[in-house]
Amino acid sequence: MPSSPSSSAHTARLGLANRLVDLRKDAGLTGKQLASRCGWNPSKVSRIQSARTSPSDSDIRAWSVACGASDQAADLIAASRVVDSMYVEWRRLHRAGMRKVQEDFYALHERAELCRTYVSNVVPGFLQTPEYATALMRSITEFQGTPDDVGEAVAARVARGRFLHEGRHRFAVLMEEWVLRTRIGDEQTMAGQLGHLLAMMPLASLSLGVIPFTAQRGVWPLEAFYLYDDRHAVVETLTAEINVAQPREIADYIRAFGELQRLAVYGARARVLITSAIAALG
Repeated sequence: MPSSPSSSAHTARLGLANRLVDLRKDAGLTGKQLASRCGWNPSKVSRIQSARTSPSDSDIRAWSVACGASDQAADLIAASRVVDSMYVEWRRLHRAGMRKVQEDFYALHERAELCRTYVSNVVPGFLQTPEYATALMRSITEFQGTPDDVGEAVAARVARGRFLHEGRHRFAVLMEEWVLRTRIGDEQTMAGQLGHLLAMMPLASLSLGVIPFTAQRGVWPLEAFYLYDDRHAVVETLTAEINVAQPREIADYIRAFGELQRLAVYGARARVLITSAIAALG
């Protein structure tokens, strides 16, 4: 089963730090000598080498020049940016609002033929109604204290739904039953969202499974994750978006999805759970 996905990001940060240490050692420099050449406090070198501080592009350039290896700066900067993109706090991603992130997700869906999605908290974005998306994204914006562009962000989010109807895109979705029972917005909003799920179920592009409360768990409930083909996974936590591209970890998420599928019900049995959730709204 997958370990914490943030551990992969930490391992990648350590890998970059080790490359910088090797560069310093190859140049025959101590940490203090390198700091002197760069005009830094020695503690900065120590923090970068231990991966406690992520180096900026200018830090990497200065480090490379100090080591007589300026030709390696571009490759190290590229590697650093990949590491930075693996674990990104939502507040950083949403610093100018939520619309840009939604457009980035649109591009991921556009490129993928198969999107496997497991959700344990809310309905996936490409299946959300505008009303449900508005209620959810407004609460996220208020919690994070980030700029309010909810209207534009909702439009960008629900636009992903077009891929359910166009091209060769396929969606395999697993959701925990409590997603159907968790009220986002008012009763009318939830009823509309659940009705939308029922309306989408017959689509040939969509496989929708619900994991009942009563399922005998072989796999514990996980954080929400999206698998784009077999090459990229996005894991969503309270504070961060985590991008996973390491083949071993991708294989773990594919395996987890397969085992979660065996817990789910489909077709008429899934419809019963959804209609029961609608009836429970009162």
